[in-house]
Amino acid sequence: MKINQLKFGFNFFSRFTKYLKPLAEPFRTPYIKKAASASSTKLVLSFDGGGVRGLAAAVFLKALEKETGFSVSKHFDLFMGVSAGGISASYLAFNQSSAAELESFWSKDNLNLSMKRTFWDKALYFNNKPKYTNGPRKALLKKHFKESFIDESPKPLVLLAYDIERRAPLLMSSYGERRYRISEAIMASSAAPLLYPTVQMEGGEWLIDGGIVDNNPSLIAYVEARKLFGANRIKVLSIGSGVNKKRIDGMASADWGPMGWLKNDVLGLLLESQMDHELLTTLIGEDYLRINSPMHGINADMDDSSDSNLKMIRNMGEMWWSQFGEDVRKFLGI
Repeated sequence: MKINQLKFGFNFFSRFTKYLKPLAEPFRTPYIKKAASASSTKLVLSFDGGGVRGLAAAVFLKALEKETGFSVSKHFDLFMGVSAGGISASYLAFNQSSAAELESFWSKDNLNLSMKRTFWDKALYFNNKPKYTNGPRKALLKKHFKESFIDESPKPLVLLAYDIERRAPLLMSSYGERRYRISEAIMASSAAPLLYPTVQMEGGEWLIDGGIVDNNPSLIAYVEARKLFGANRIKVLSIGSGVNKKRIDGMASADWGPMGWLKNDVLGLLLESQMDHELLTTLIGEDYLRINSPMHGINADMDDSSDSNLKMIRNMGEMWWSQFGEDVRKFLGI
């Protein structure tokens, strides 16, 4: 038993040393440990990446607010997101919006506006440019977040991106030393390779989608909350974006080169984050609740904003409430 515990502790430590930078590190995130009473409990809301499937989380949270009167933006103490999840986390934490307003943000019009095509051949591997440009989605985000900085957020907010020049993950937070324009931070956190161009920040960093290192940031959110609040109890509600259960032919995969893997959802494989889920379950048990399910026919492509696909995504969010609603009520004590 002790050997297993040591192995677990070592693996956990190794997993997160990349986020815990020394004081001399210019990109560090300093923490001011807040005084907490022995009975204090903090609620954390974490959003996965998943492109247009981020709509499902908004539908689920809208049902939560409608059925219970619980305000997500007011009652959660820290919001964390990556990629599309970073958009939802920011919209709730920064704008203090309702889940219904978040669902409206995930409209077909906004999705299509944020996905203006460059020249793009249907054969993925023949393209040498990103599929979409950053200009239209930058305008959309500035419409909703103005020229504001992330440290102006009324609630603690954390977004995950990846610095390609430093080859390291980067946490952009509302309580960190570095100041980021929130629209830029959201764009960087959701700059999925192949789909969007790399984002250059005002500070000079070149960032891409943080989902390439962790598409389920709930474990990071837990670590951030513990350092920020110093509370005895941290409860994490983690919302996914659907799990692709389509079978991959193992024998056929032995002969695949780049084209074969691209045709068979190699990006989806890289973004699956079951290990973080298992670690957090082991660490805090019932203080962690995960909302997710198989996609059930939803297109695994992150940018399918067709009416039929959005309808299935919306159905998945409604199904989550039917499946997990009572669990969430108990988890939140409402």
